[in-house]
Amino acid sequence: MILDAVFFDVGNTLLYPHPSVPEVVRQVLADVGHIRDLAAIDGFMPLVDAFYEDRYREDDTFWTDEDETSAVWVGMYSLLARKLGIEADAELIARRVYDEFGDHERWRAYPDVAPTFERLKARGLKIGIISNWDRRLASLLTGLRLDQHLDALVCSADVGMHKPDPRIFELACVRAGVEPGRSAHVGDHHYADVVGARSVGMVPVLIDRHGGEPSGSELFLRSLDELDALLGIDVGSE
Repeated sequence: MILDAVFFDVGNTLLYPHPSVPEVVRQVLADVGHIRDLAAIDGFMPLVDAFYEDRYREDDTFWTDEDETSAVWVGMYSLLARKLGIEADAELIARRVYDEFGDHERWRAYPDVAPTFERLKARGLKIGIISNWDRRLASLLTGLRLDQHLDALVCSADVGMHKPDPRIFELACVRAGVEPGRSAHVGDHHYADVVGARSVGMVPVLIDRHGGEPSGSELFLRSLDELDALLGIDVGSE
């Protein structure tokens, strides 16, 4: 397969919360005087995830607006606080948790990320990011020293478009100076990443780091260590 660029999603593709969302919540709660067991917090996380998925299915355009994006996350963590029996401080706690995840120290890159970027660069490919994220994304990537590998970064809240809108994929290709048909996109969400990439002729690759199964006919992997062989990468003409 001849490619000039590989683009990536961010959450659950390149980065994961550190040390974990429940642990960060536990620390924030303790800081404001609410001591809760980690297991109790963890037990309510499926409800938090369901809150997000319901909101996403209802209207995913919140990713195009910074205020709307933060409101969704504050809503999620407010729900969690209330489930833990905290009413008066629920929104304050939720905002604190949201703010914590604006700090690059609260994120880690998966171990296969930097080696994959280095391999792709060594083969002459460009690297880009296409992400549904708030405007803090660029500073997070800088803090994690991933920005030095990038030829293009397109964040939904910055550009007012969100995956799977074809325009956000096209914009990323323009910024990287490549054609969609000679590019691949790796992400963990079938609707946002696979459907969006395929709509502009990019090669979609679905990654699942948590033991899930392929959702369709797209290329599938569990680690970026598998990416080169999966794509059969040949370097495009320069």
